[in-house]
Formats: sequence, structure tokens, C-alpha cells
Amino acid sequence: MSTTNPQSDAPSGEGAPRGPRRWSRRVADGSPAAAARARRRSKQRRRVANVAGLMAALVLTGTLYSALSPAYATDESNTSESSAEAAGRELYERSCITCHGENLEGVPTRGPSLIGVGEAAVYFQVHTGRMPLVRQEAQGPDKPAVFSDEEIDQLMAYVQANGGGPTLPSGDLREGDLTEGGELFRLNCASCHNFVGEGGALSSGKRAPSLEDANDLEIYTAMLTGPENMPVFGDNQLTPEEKRSIVNYVQTVKEQADPGGFGVGRIGPVAEGVVIWVVGVAALLFGIFWMGSKA
Repeated sequence: MSTTNPQSDAPSGEGAPRGPRRWSRRVADGSPAAAARARRRSKQRRRVANVAGLMAALVLTGTLYSALSPAYATDESNTSESSAEAAGRELYERSCITCHGENLEGVPTRGPSLIGVGEAAVYFQVHTGRMPLVRQEAQGPDKPAVFSDEEIDQLMAYVQANGGGPTLPSGDLREGDLTEGGELFRLNCASCHNFVGEGGALSSGKRAPSLEDANDLEIYTAMLTGPENMPVFGDNQLTPEEKRSIVNYVQTVKEQADPGGFGVGRIGPVAEGVVIWVVGVAALLFGIFWMGSKA
């Protein structure tokens, strides 16, 4: 009995398939499913290549930016600012912490909180010599500044960084309108400071100081922060332009010459009349006594 080999029935030759396994592989390779798989593999390879190219571009861009950007200047400015704050902290802990507290929160019956007052209040109080306060009294006196300009800048940096608040203005503080400044000063300031800024007495042992020696920034920061009994003139009450107009008026009045001769401190015609009356009466009495002694 003979057996038949299934493979012997297939024709022999180079072009003929050598078995069912190789024939099925060739059929599968030419099928639509194989083509779809090939297309998916091609798309995946392209996506990987695109992502790799994008990552390489980002890395190259970051490297170039790090190498060419002015990082040194930025680090230097940050270091300078930090050093100013550190120096300001040392000054604060040496001269201010007893009355204003460790964290600017203030100390009851000694000193108010400095949170929210800003560098503007620090400049006015320290530059006019009112702070540090020598002793507790009705009003801090205006006296020569204890700290130098550099030390004042350091204190301002420390308080501004840790408490926030109004900052110093920039630019020319006298660029406002002179006429408008006079009207605003007479309306808001003359009742305490006199019409020409000579100052005057207030209640409870306090007084409105003279503006004779005040510089532009002291006048502006006083309006901005409201020291002692003075109200705060924020930007909602007086705009920055109106504040500059007031500064221009005050400084212009101080620089103008008195018309008509000696003005007795420019404190008004009533005071001048009183001086004339007192001097006249004194001269008259002197003459009477002199003539009486001769007789």
C-alpha cells in the first residue's frame, strides 16, 4: 500500500511554491491588512521623528538663551536689592524694633504698626528727623536726620518689602499747574499751615509745621501718608498731578520776594499791623519817659 505526499502533487521548479507555509506568507504580505499595518508603522516612525526633532530644537533654544541672556545683570540687581533689605533690617532691629515690633506690627503705647505705610512714610518720618523718636510726646519734633541718605534708602527697602504701601513718586515734582496748586493749597492746607506755609498751632499740644525748609519729596510724601494730625490725601482725594501742583505752589511762594518791603515772615497783614502798633506804642512811651526825665 503506497502513501501519497501532499507536497509531491505540486509542480516543481523555481517559480513554484515550495510549501503551504511560504505560500500563505506571500498571500498575507500582499493583503490590505498588511498594507494598513505598514502605513501605521510608517506614521508612528514619523511621529517619533517629529517629537525627537521638536525636543532637540527646544533643548537647543534653551541652551542658546541661557548662554546669551543677561542673567548676570539680573542676578546682580537681585543681589543688590537683597543686600539693601538686609542692611535695612539691621538698622531697623537696632533703632526701630523697640517701638514698632519685630514684624512691623507695632507695640501698644509705644509705636504704630508699619504694615501698609510704605517707603513714602519712612522717607518723610526719617528724613525730617521725626524718627527715631527721642521720647514720647504729643508730636515728634522736626530735627536733623539721624540716618544718612543711604541708610534711609535701606530702611525704605526693608519696610516696603515686608509691609508694602505707598511708594516714592518719580520725575519732576514741580511740573504741576501753579494756579491750580494755589487754589488746592488754600482749600486743603491753609487752615493748618497758613496761606504761605508758615504753620500754626493745633489742639492737644500739636502744631502744623512750617514748610519753609521742606523739600519737594517731603511735601509730596506728607500728603501721601498723612503724618500726625494731617489727613491722608490719596490719589482718590488729590491726583498725582494735583499733588505736584501743590508742591509747585509751595516752593514758588517760598522763592518769591516779598512785595512792598519787609513782610514779617509773610504771615499776613494782621500780624504786620500788630507789629507796627506795638513798635509805635513802644516808641511813643519811650519818648514820653525821656521827655519826663529831662523835665
